[in-house]
Amino acid sequence: MINEESMKILLVDDDTALLRLLTIRLEQQGYSIVSTDDGRQALNLLKQYNIDVVISDLRMPNIDGLALFDQIKEHHPTLPVILITAHGTIQDAIAATKLGMYGFITKPINHAELQNILSSIEKQKSIRGDNTWAKQIITRNDKMLLLLDKAGRIAQRDVSVLISGASGTGKEVLAQSIHNASPRSAKPFVAINCGAIPENLLESELFGHTKGAFTGAVYASPGLFKEADGGTLFLDEIGDMPMSLQVKLLRALQEQMIWPVGSSQSVKIDVRVISATHKNLTQAMVQNEFREDLYYRLNVVSFALPSLTERADDIPILSRALLLQSAAKHNVEVSAFSEDALQLLTTSAWPGNVRQLVNVIEQCVALTDTALIPKHLVEQALSANSATWPNLTDARDAFEHTYLKKLLNMTDGNVTRAADLAGRNRSDLHKLLKKHSLDAASFRHN
Repeated sequence: MINEESMKILLVDDDTALLRLLTIRLEQQGYSIVSTDDGRQALNLLKQYNIDVVISDLRMPNIDGLALFDQIKEHHPTLPVILITAHGTIQDAIAATKLGMYGFITKPINHAELQNILSSIEKQKSIRGDNTWAKQIITRNDKMLLLLDKAGRIAQRDVSVLISGASGTGKEVLAQSIHNASPRSAKPFVAINCGAIPENLLESELFGHTKGAFTGAVYASPGLFKEADGGTLFLDEIGDMPMSLQVKLLRALQEQMIWPVGSSQSVKIDVRVISATHKNLTQAMVQNEFREDLYYRLNVVSFALPSLTERADDIPILSRALLLQSAAKHNVEVSAFSEDALQLLTTSAWPGNVRQLVNVIEQCVALTDTALIPKHLVEQALSANSATWPNLTDARDAFEHTYLKKLLNMTDGNVTRAADLAGRNRSDLHKLLKKHSLDAASFRHN
């Protein structure tokens, strides 16, 4: 019997007695059940019904559970599949989960174990619902599911959000998803990397400027706050914002007003701010590098994104989804990873997190000449990505450090001469030296 309100399960098993018993048991728990004893018929039923999860026997005539799974992943890549078998082994379980199966249970069926798996799927379904606000975030990891549940609820409340996490964990993707789920979704989502823009330009980028406000200001600019009016402004790498601008940002947030550079008139704004950082802002406050009052203004609600290694159970489904996206984008006939290739992906360290995984899979798709990505291509791509390409903030910091060391060597550690050569005042240079833990005295030659 099909109940349009309950989760719909497709049962596939050539053991008709077990099929009847499992149907009765799951219907008693409130699930809607569609069943068949044939894998080919299961594919037809998937076309007829809006199925939420497939539970299939592993060993069946005509089409076995793994072959059925391959067909489902090709045509319904996000549909969860649970395998059941009387011939369960550790090897079978590893193979199934590495391929992206949602779950694997053995006969006789432990109904508590099955219920736990189904509850996890229901939790994910309830988070996503009919809304596609988080469609860019592919996960079945419990920590991520809880985070998305919180994000979905917070999106409805017009409060500031601070997202922390290492580079490549998807901070901007989460920010965009929160915007998509919010009442502001029809208005602009505007993003800026605060560490990628020179200090003397960042203020005018954020708050705008009048014509002639400074050299090169040929035209007036409204600034990103005004561009995001009614919507969301995403301030990435907020920890890199200079202290002088932090004061002005705090004032804008408190008063919901901005003052364009060169103007004496304030401009009213209506913007939700989501900020992100890979830095420890608590430590930055202790070191007087980040304002405490701004921190509490930005950090009304916080999210800490886990690294990819902390959500390793997501790697198979992420890899599969990214592979299909890349193959479609580049018009390449490739549909899956070999089992040993997927195992290598799952067990590798990912210092660059999801961003690095994307790069590895893009390279594999570009180089493959078979429909199945072999292990050696993954090894090659991982080797090429072992030295993760730095983001702009890290690259700038590395350049600054090298530049300052050369500058101090050239000037024999004389900060005044170094500041003159760098075109900065002594105070600014001292801040930069402190940021990079450089002691000018250690560069003086006796």
